[in-house]
Amino acid sequence: MKKSFNLWTRKLHRWGAAACCLPLLLVIVSGLLLQLKKQVPWVQPPTRSAGHSRLVLTWEEILDVARSDPAAGVATWEDIDRMDVRPDIGIVKVQPRNRHELQIDLATGEVLSSTYRRSDFIEQLHDGSFFGEYVKLGIFLPNGVVLLGLWMTGAWLWYLPYKARAAKRRRLSVPRITRDRT
Repeated sequence: MKKSFNLWTRKLHRWGAAACCLPLLLVIVSGLLLQLKKQVPWVQPPTRSAGHSRLVLTWEEILDVARSDPAAGVATWEDIDRMDVRPDIGIVKVQPRNRHELQIDLATGEVLSSTYRRSDFIEQLHDGSFFGEYVKLGIFLPNGVVLLGLWMTGAWLWYLPYKARAAKRRRLSVPRITRDRT
């Protein structure tokens, strides 16, 4: 039983690693990029500061400023995915559905930054939602479960040599009983 369990653990570890290697590679690479999103402007534009905390613009004025930048592709509120208002530094980040990002000074209406934002796309790759709900739940979720299994079987395979050495030390430390042949 013990030997078959260890053999089963090795086989499960080997096949599990093979089954999840490509989705795991995508998760690792995208995760590394997301870890660096504040340090690498290619992933996410750095947050600019207006240098004040005055909030003068109305929502309609913010929409008008967003419309004025052709790269943003904003015509109506429906074109905007979300807005991130930063009152302490006097800006609003307007994020249209086309993954562009505008950083607007809330006092003057000046566009401080107009850049493509890749971090949301990388997050969608990371969790599998870019490929659709079926792939996210049908491949990436089981991939996570297999990865947990790999961690458990890997921990067991790491522990086995220590367990074997301890058993050997116990065997060698027990004095053997020898019989007198007299």
